[in-house]
Amino acid sequence: MLKDFKFHHIGVAVKDIEATASVYEQGGYKRSESVFDPIQNVNICWLTKDGMPAVELLAPADENSPVNKTLEKVGVAPYHCCYVVDNIEEAVAELKKQKYIMVSKPAEAVAFCGSKVCFLFNKNVGLIEIVETPANIIR
Repeated sequence: MLKDFKFHHIGVAVKDIEATASVYEQGGYKRSESVFDPIQNVNICWLTKDGMPAVELLAPADENSPVNKTLEKVGVAPYHCCYVVDNIEEAVAELKKQKYIMVSKPAEAVAFCGSKVCFLFNKNVGLIEIVETPANIIR
């Protein structure tokens, strides 16, 4: 990875946002409203708690959602870490040099108010998401 990456959140694949969010709320996390991301075909809910990593819950919107693959393989589980970058194209170019494989091309994301995100995979790290610094990023 790159030195200037800033950790942002852990992404968790879930079947039911309500059921999973309630467990985090019992632990003191505050929950956002759920939103639908038609680009990724998922429903998203943010969970935040002072001094703790943010958690993004992602539930499939339908049978064609990419989150279904994770749920089928491992069930409800963390499956990606997200990092903020200043320039997504430069970050992708550098990650490719480090043997990361692009899983999805940079695209706008509802969860980040239209800022670009993309997913990359490395066999020694797993799946990561990078997001270009948006104006009002959830922290």
